[in-house]
Amino acid sequence: MADIDALTQLIEPEVQALGLRLVRVKMFGGTSDPTLQVMAERPDTRQLVIEDCAELSRRISDVLDATDPIEEAYRLEVSSPGIDRPLTRLEDYADWAGFDARLRLVEVVEGRKQVDGRLNGVEDNAVIITTVKTRDTLHIPFSAIGSGKLLLTDALIKATTPLSTDGADVISVER
Repeated sequence: MADIDALTQLIEPEVQALGLRLVRVKMFGGTSDPTLQVMAERPDTRQLVIEDCAELSRRISDVLDATDPIEEAYRLEVSSPGIDRPLTRLEDYADWAGFDARLRLVEVVEGRKQVDGRLNGVEDNAVIITTVKTRDTLHIPFSAIGSGKLLLTDALIKATTPLSTDGADVISVER
């Protein structure tokens, strides 16, 4: 598989050149249908319209064609993070305080490998979350989080209007 850190180093300057913020670079699909997913957003709206996706896709394609960092054939997917977005940076957990999220942990924390709850912000490189079921407030070290994402709720939909509940704008290109 491709080196995600190296790909991020190639892709991030193209994202920034368009005034966008990189959310995630991820390879998935295995050997049968590999896809390079690039999620970005406008810092002011946290959205990405189809024109943004198309322009960013062209820029990334040009860089990847010139450097050829991925040996096998793959699909390039450029998209917005959508409403139930992944939380990839510590600042995301602070930005989305007050909303519900699911955290999948890389190590057991307080007897848990997954936590669903209300985000309360961050403190000392830890995400503060109040669990749904027990109402326990946990401090989860950011380094212990394998993945996090917002959960689709009425409050999130209301707060992110005019984002569509149909999902993110996506441009996908066979490479």
